[in-house]
Parts: sequence; C-alpha cells; structure tokens
Amino acid sequence: MTMAIIRLLSYRHSSSSSLLLLFLLIAVASRGAVVVASIGINYGRIANNLPSPENVVPLVRSIGATRVKLYDADPRVLRAFANTGVQFIVGLGNEYLFKIRNPKQAQDWVKTNVQAYLPATTITCIAVGNEVLTFNDTSLSGNLLPAMQSVHAALVNLGLDKQVSVTTAHSLAVLETSYPPSVGAFRRDLADFLSQILNFLSKTGSPFLINAYPYFAYKADPKHVSLDFVLFQANQGVVDPGSGLRYNNMLFSQIDAVYSALASLGYKRLPVHISETGWPSKGDEDEAGATPDNAEVYNGNLMRLIAQNKGTPMRPNSDLNIYLFALFNENMKPGPTSERNYGLFKPDGSPAYQLLGTPGIQPPVVVGNTSSNVSGGGGGSGSSENSPSMPASSTTGYLSISSHASWVRERRLCVGLPFFNQLALLQLAVAVVVVGKL
Repeated sequence: MTMAIIRLLSYRHSSSSSLLLLFLLIAVASRGAVVVASIGINYGRIANNLPSPENVVPLVRSIGATRVKLYDADPRVLRAFANTGVQFIVGLGNEYLFKIRNPKQAQDWVKTNVQAYLPATTITCIAVGNEVLTFNDTSLSGNLLPAMQSVHAALVNLGLDKQVSVTTAHSLAVLETSYPPSVGAFRRDLADFLSQILNFLSKTGSPFLINAYPYFAYKADPKHVSLDFVLFQANQGVVDPGSGLRYNNMLFSQIDAVYSALASLGYKRLPVHISETGWPSKGDEDEAGATPDNAEVYNGNLMRLIAQNKGTPMRPNSDLNIYLFALFNENMKPGPTSERNYGLFKPDGSPAYQLLGTPGIQPPVVVGNTSSNVSGGGGGSGSSENSPSMPASSTTGYLSISSHASWVRERRLCVGLPFFNQLALLQLAVAVVVVGKL
C-alpha cells in the first residue's frame, strides 16, 4: 500500500522544465486512517513589496505547508493565520536577548506575543535568537541561555510550557568537524555555551535547530564539490570510513555530523530539526550554482525525500523536520544577490521558478495590498505593538544567511510541487483514501 502511494507521489507530468514534482507531503493510509506530514517554510519579510499576511494565507495553503517559521512574532501574521491549523515557530531577535533576560520582561513578551494569540493561532515553539554563537560576540552569547531560561520560566508561569517549547537556531558553523559524519564535533571554543544550552534543551524536551546550506559548500569550491551530491541527484556517493554508511547527498551528511556532535557530548537522543535550508535562484557572477534550474532541483528533490519518509543514514527512522528557506524573495536583504533570491515565490505570488506539478493550475497570484512595514526578517523580535523598533543594524543573524560562507570554504563542509496546489492535494487525498480501502 505504501509503495502504491509512493508511486502516486512520484508521478511527473511531461514538460520542458527540468523537474515537475508533486511533493510536499506524504499521506500514508493505515487501517483506513490517513497520516499526513508536510514540509515547513520560513516566512521572512525583509522587503517592501510583499503581500499582506491575509493574502499569504491562501498561498501557504496552496503549497501544502502546515508549519511556518517566523523571525519575529508579528501580530498581523499571527492574526491572519488564526484558525488555519498552521503551526508556528515565532522568533525573538538577537538584539532583545539582554532585555529578555529579565523575568518580568520575558513574561510580558510571552503574554503579548504568544498567549494573546492562543489557541486560535497554533504557536508551538519560540526560537530565541538566531545563529547567536557564531557571531563571535561573547556578550551576545552570554545572554542567550539566560534569555531562553526566562522565556521558558514565563511559559511555565502561564501554564503554556507543555504546548510551547523554547530553543534557538544555530549555524552549521558551530561544528569544528563535519566530515566524515561519524566524527562530527562542535567547536571547542563554543563547548561551554553549547553544553549548557543542550542541557536546557534536554530538560525541557526542546529540539536542536540547525541551519544547513549545502549551497554554501558548493559556492565556496565548485571545482571540487560535486553538484550532483549537493542537489540530491544520482551519484556514487561517499562512504563514511568510520561508520561504513554511504551518503548520497550533502545535507544528510551534514545532519548526521550534527547527530554525532550531539552524541559526543552525551545528547544522543536530542531531536534535530533543520530550521533553514534552501538554494538561491539568482546570484552574482562569483556565486556559482545560483540558478533557477539548480534551485528547482534542490528543493524538488528534497521534498521528494521528505515525501518518501526517509531519515538519514545514521537515523533512518527519525523524522525529517525541515523548514525550507524561504517563502518569498526579499528585496531589501543586504549582501550578495543570492540573499534576495532564496524565495520559492515572487512578491506577486507567482513561482520564482517552475515547480508546479499540475499544468494549468497556479497558486493564487497576490497583487496589491502589500505590507508597507519591513519586518519579520529577524529584525523585529516580537509584536510591533509591544517591542522596540528594529535597530538600524541588527545582529539577528537572519539578515545575511551566507555570512559563514568563508567558514565553509576553510573547513570544506564535505568532501568531495512545485508545490501542492489545492487541487493536487485534494486529488492525492482521494487517491490515498481509495488505496487505503483496497
């Protein structure tokens, strides 16, 4: 039965585009029940031309995403998604860590930015800070855990700790060794900070979030890093000499290196979620591989793997909790051209590149009614109604996701659908139910 569903999910329409995929979720029928898992999506908003949150709701639905990660807790977004069933990770920016160390400030923030929207809007996690430990700012790093602890204490006081977890997202640059995966290890200069954070995550039942971009490794050394390996294409793979496990793509190698690093510190059972991964559709002349075709192949093949419910070689039975970066191209992000072109969609709601699996069926095109406020890209940590204004220079870590490309180049991180529109989703659901009754 499962194979029948996989075959349904593997269907491709003939087209001139390189891949036309129908993968965003998998439906598995067991005893007549349908279990659905979907990919997550990062909804950044460092732009001045994006549609209003109300107009984003049907777009998110059209791609089948049921999980959204924000870089703030914008009230417009949280109100717009009320009663949709979409699960949210809300963010608290790096620039607010010192303030949120204060228990009263933390409780006020949670009341205003989380409790006020429950239960209509489903908020399941608060990400405190983004890539804090790799800014090499000891003051910022020193505020991270106390801020996380204060936010968690506020959730406990408000009776919300069982439904809302607290964590923080890390850059892959927290690793000192990432290949082979079996000897993955954290940077020694971050050991003290990480050990305390991991202890907190373990005690509170929260996941370890990592931002992983195989694109950075390819961009840093396109002559020696296999494009097929980073794009999940057919290749000979690489065998880990320590574990004997074969890796056919870089992302899984990176994820398993994180699992090894966690195990080396005694946290073998801590769940790992990929809070960001993606591929840019456009870049500068020196940004190798940043093309629409490569973005389509990377994102499409990744969604196929998720649809097949496959874990990594080291953790084959573990769920792949992955948030794709990002929903929209963001025209006001600083840095190289690629930074503004990770979106699956253009601001008008049309695909940034061909990913639709059903010819003639397009996701809703959203024009007009744009949001005039630039926020939600890590610049604002919470409700715009109850937070300081975004500083001119933010240390949030989201403003430039390629900030660690030079680190990738030095360390050599490795050797060597479109999305479901509502019609396609309905067709799949019907097909699964029919198969389940056979």
